[in-house]
Amino acid sequence: MNKITALPPEHMSGIIQMALSDHISLHDIQAEYGISDKQVKTQMRDRLKSGSYKAWRKRVRDFGDRREHYK
Repeated sequence: MNKITALPPEHMSGIIQMALSDHISLHDIQAEYGISDKQVKTQMRDRLKSGSYKAWRKRVRDFGDRREHYK
C-alpha cells in the first residue's frame, strides 16, 4: 500500500491546509507526515480544482523565485 493512501482523510485535509499556507514549507510537511513534495503536489492536483491548483503552483513558484527557502 502506498504511504499516501494509508493516511486518514483528516491528515490529508491537514496536509492540504499546510500546503496552501504561505508560512509552511513542503519540507515541514515532509518532516511531519513523511511524504515527499512530489506526493504533496500530486495530492493537491487531485483534490483541488484545476484553477486553484494552477494558482497555488504559480504562487509557490513566484515566492520561490524571490526567496531561497520557500516550499
